[in-house]
Amino acid sequence: MHADDFLVRDNLHFTHPPQRMFGACADCAAGRCAPARPARRLFTGLLAASGATALLPAWAREGVDVGPKSKFTGFVSAEQLEKAGGQQYAQMLQQAAQQRGLAPMQHPQLQRLRYIAQRIIPYSYEWNDRARQWKWEVNLLGDAQLNAFCIPGGKIAFYYGILDKLKLEDDEVAAIMGHEVAHALREHARERVGKNTVTNGVIELGSALLGLGNLGRGLAGLGGQLLTLRFSREDETEADLVGIELAARAGYDPAAAVRLWEKMMAANKGAPPQWLSTHPASGTRIRDIQANLPLVSGLYARAAKPDQRFPIAPPMKSAS
Repeated sequence: MHADDFLVRDNLHFTHPPQRMFGACADCAAGRCAPARPARRLFTGLLAASGATALLPAWAREGVDVGPKSKFTGFVSAEQLEKAGGQQYAQMLQQAAQQRGLAPMQHPQLQRLRYIAQRIIPYSYEWNDRARQWKWEVNLLGDAQLNAFCIPGGKIAFYYGILDKLKLEDDEVAAIMGHEVAHALREHARERVGKNTVTNGVIELGSALLGLGNLGRGLAGLGGQLLTLRFSREDETEADLVGIELAARAGYDPAAAVRLWEKMMAANKGAPPQWLSTHPASGTRIRDIQANLPLVSGLYARAAKPDQRFPIAPPMKSAS
């Protein structure tokens, strides 16, 4: 397909359309997200805000600290989840291509996304050993929504709308990509599926207590689940913080995450869209990021900077 054949639609038609929007929080979408609610594994912001980083021992890891992964990830096979995600991703690409909504390899904005991903991916390995074996993919979909995602197994997709409507610079693209990759690295989808699995009683109690969960049961249709899962407020906070570290190590300004969320709010004329609901993106979320910027500023200062910068995405012709 030639680059001129790539079209942007209001909505691409998928068998399992993604329901989770970039940065969405299930509690926020339901109006349950209280601004003062502390994050599950977040304590680094308090250290940064108080200047207490000097009290950390010399051997402490440089960067953000969001604590261990949820134990619920142990109830679901990572291999099967990644396989299901890969199959669903391939199906989405095929369906997008049929609608002329899959960017060809030579498209400048796809080349931009893949360049940024190549810089970020090597820094993912520290967060998840499995990431070294993932068959990473990056694609651009011709959909006008403000959305992007990373399916378990390193399957990344950006919608053209988020690049175009927000007029994103490379550092802001890196903030989004770091955030979405962080969800995959922290296995938030696996955690959510694990919780659903336990709630639905798919894993027998005895096997669960012995750590021998029947990993082959109840996993049919996982691909569809991966596109409809909504992460919690704590998951979103983790993704924000791990994301700014990934961006910083890759040589992209981590402070761009603040500018990104300011743009997200401005794009909705100051009113949070449904998928942000009562979540004060200009308040709590941005303050969490700002409080943690000192923890990654040194990483950014020492990082090799990108040797290529890309133009902002131009408006694309819409499908008739």
